[in-house]
Amino acid sequence: MSSGLSSLSGPFPPETEEKKMRKNEINKEAGVSDAALSLPVIAIVGRPNVGKSSLFNAILRRRQAIVHFDSGVTRDRISASGVFEGRRFNLIDTGGLAMFSGEKRKVGFWDQSIEAQVEAAIESAVTILFVVDVLAGLSPLDKEIAGRLRASSKKVILVANKADNYKAEHLADEFHELGFGKIHTVSCLHRIGIEPLMADALAGVPKNTETGDESGNEPRPLRIAVLGRPNVGKSSLVNRLLNEDRVIVSDVAGTTRDAIDIPFTLKCGDEDVSAVLVDTAGLRKKSKIDEAVERYSMMRAEEALENADIVLFVIEATTLVSTSQDKTIARMIQDSGKGCIIIANKWDACSGVKQKTLVEDLRASLPKMLYAPLILLSAKSGYNLRELFEAIAELRAQMSVKVSTAMLNRILTDAQVRNVPPIIGGRPFKIYYGTMVGNCPPRFSLFVNDPKLCADNYKAYLENYMRKAFSFTGFPIRIFMKARRREDLNEILAKKKMFKRKREEEKRRNFKPVRQEDDDMDFED
Repeated sequence: MSSGLSSLSGPFPPETEEKKMRKNEINKEAGVSDAALSLPVIAIVGRPNVGKSSLFNAILRRRQAIVHFDSGVTRDRISASGVFEGRRFNLIDTGGLAMFSGEKRKVGFWDQSIEAQVEAAIESAVTILFVVDVLAGLSPLDKEIAGRLRASSKKVILVANKADNYKAEHLADEFHELGFGKIHTVSCLHRIGIEPLMADALAGVPKNTETGDESGNEPRPLRIAVLGRPNVGKSSLVNRLLNEDRVIVSDVAGTTRDAIDIPFTLKCGDEDVSAVLVDTAGLRKKSKIDEAVERYSMMRAEEALENADIVLFVIEATTLVSTSQDKTIARMIQDSGKGCIIIANKWDACSGVKQKTLVEDLRASLPKMLYAPLILLSAKSGYNLRELFEAIAELRAQMSVKVSTAMLNRILTDAQVRNVPPIIGGRPFKIYYGTMVGNCPPRFSLFVNDPKLCADNYKAYLENYMRKAFSFTGFPIRIFMKARRREDLNEILAKKKMFKRKREEEKRRNFKPVRQEDDDMDFED
């Protein structure tokens, strides 16, 4: 992806066939490929603080992107799918273009990175929504961006935002100077003009008649969230997994602000799995959060954890042990019950350290996460990337594992034979029977004489025993103990016998013997 300062002054350079072929070869080797963008792509472009993220949220009818009065809140391009009148589409929000073409003086890193992200969004888009601020009026930067968009040869729709009243609508007339014909005046605050805008943007797109979002039959993609404290290499890992510069990477902590959903196709063996990779902002200590934007970023990261199926918990290998903030994040992941893979990034920067020693030290510093696979990895070089894909495939397979009640009770009996339950106050702890009540994480209900008689160490022993017996890895095991008297159990067994007897009697009543005539006919045949 080109990030030159003058690259947007003319038509955007298309990706060469040689580059596409090489990219597909690398993706095939790595086990991951871009999700096919079969839906029409709409990109939202404009200068900073004109309401692009507000329009993004208004079109999707949900708060997907962070909106704030400060300029430059959005940095990476944020994509999401939506539906309008039965027509599906992909929508991309971009950062504000704050540079003139060829400008070199006082150009910061963020301006260059945002421009490269906008270039990629425009290249992939079919339709571009060019957003301007009707209250601020026409600016030289608006004219500059209009020239760049005309050179892209894409369908461009001019959107005059912040037209919250009748007077503001008339202020949009001066934007006819940009030469885009019709101007759509909208108010994201009051949702005025959104429907006509989308009707124009999706003109010619047929309604979706196949299985889609509205039918609810489309399989839910595997959601993989990348979490960790700031500056441990989360965005670098995302780019390495996707094999492209999809998100902005820098040495500055807090580069990523919003949770960015990136659809892609994950290869699990011979199966292509639809997945969504979620890059999140670094989780800092709450006492160090002082900006509103950063507070929103933390909320989005926590929401990404809640909605995830698998979490890639990124820590820094160069610290040799986990930090206090790493332990806090580990506790969050464990409490959420999500599948987790610990990634010790920046292994290439560790010198004079043996892998076995480092793994043991990291394990010892995260004693509550012993169930999670730990992988030493380098997002910079791609070291151990294949092992990460294998771990993801293994966790995904475990998400559908179901343990039968008969098998579970055999394992519980064996566990009690090997390690006799404790006796507290002269009363022995007894497990009558157990059953699996759910997965992700694996959850088991054990019916016992008294839950208070089960010591914590014996409960941990049962968890570890079941983990080894059923090969559970990556997910915490939840055991719920319910008090049940022996009399209750006898009642349950009696009800089962009664139900079985009634079912047999019903079968006898409904049984119809074969008629003699039918037998004679069969015999004659």
